[in-house]
Amino acid sequence: MGTPEFACAGLEAILSSDFAEVVGVVTVPDKPAGRGQQLRFSEVKKTALAHQLPVLQPEKLKDEDFVRQLKQLNADVFVVVAFRILPEVVYSIPPKGSFNLHASLLPNYRGAAPIQRAVMNGETMTGVTTFFLNPQVDCGDIIDQVEVPIGPRETTGELYDHLMRVGADLILKTLKAIEAGNVKGKCQQVPENVVLKPAPKILREDMLIDWKQPAQTIFNQIRGLSPYPGAFTRIKNLEGREFILKCYEAEVRDAVHIGEAGRFEIDKAGDFVVNAADGLVVLKTIQFEGKKRMPSGEFVRGWHSENFENVLY
Repeated sequence: MGTPEFACAGLEAILSSDFAEVVGVVTVPDKPAGRGQQLRFSEVKKTALAHQLPVLQPEKLKDEDFVRQLKQLNADVFVVVAFRILPEVVYSIPPKGSFNLHASLLPNYRGAAPIQRAVMNGETMTGVTTFFLNPQVDCGDIIDQVEVPIGPRETTGELYDHLMRVGADLILKTLKAIEAGNVKGKCQQVPENVVLKPAPKILREDMLIDWKQPAQTIFNQIRGLSPYPGAFTRIKNLEGREFILKCYEAEVRDAVHIGEAGRFEIDKAGDFVVNAADGLVVLKTIQFEGKKRMPSGEFVRGWHSENFENVLY
């Protein structure tokens, strides 16, 4: 059961194994997209169809017909990766249980955006966890975990690819352990006075850069939202019209004197340099509203900065 590309690696791994059979795939319904509003398949459905697997796409997970179809598959176990919250009537069906692959070291970073939130928070370590589903979201008994370091300049996109590969291997390891009958889930115990770090869905306010924040915080925000959905800032031209500037790659530059937060300049090297609270942020890859994504040096060469206020907000 899954939706995005992240779930496909696990599905492919199971299909390539010699000990497990995939009897069915569950994913989201097709959705119209683009100007022509043509129906778009999830990445998991594309993979399932490529392997001629039965696909179920329920609108409602408690639908009686869907539950009946699931039972008829006679699966030993359900593998869930980046899917919807399953009701008990579904995850209780298989005799050997239902387990989820989550892209964090639980119990930290429970929620919809564990990879992005970890990078945005400047973490140096994350990982993947398999756990049995229970009524509470991301709170089931842990089966296994693998730690994965986060590089100081690593983006969410790069970490996503790394965790996807490690997660696929962990799914196979978990399935083999369940088959062997030697899995004992470990309760997610949270010590007293410990505040867990959550991973809620990324909202638009999470994407807007606050230039009054420390430079490292802004740098982490930019790489944590790269390549999707992208951190952004705003700029006005001299006529007062507002434009969106998305930022995908940046670096921190120490500075002795810091000017007004958000004020920028194009330095002698052609770099797009912006004042933060305690240093400078150099924007390396950007996308100005209405234009394609490009290196900032390429952008500023053709940009008439004199027609704009020299502060981002």
